[in-house]
Amino acid sequence: MNKIVIHSEYIKLDQFLKLANCVSTGGMAKALLAENMVTVNGEPEDRRGRKLYPGDQVKVTDCGEFVVAQEA
Repeated sequence: MNKIVIHSEYIKLDQFLKLANCVSTGGMAKALLAENMVTVNGEPEDRRGRKLYPGDQVKVTDCGEFVVAQEA
């Protein structure tokens, strides 16, 4: 599982997908979510604005599994 470090209290899912190099644009993130290819903490997620906090786990089909981590 890959660790993605954030520098704030939370990160929105569409921004996270870009940071994790799963997509390069917001439009690509929207399409990915519409195809039910993303789960957050084991539950399917389709909201681009979903707030992710440290400890949340994100799985993206054909991209990988990630955990949100807080900057130390």
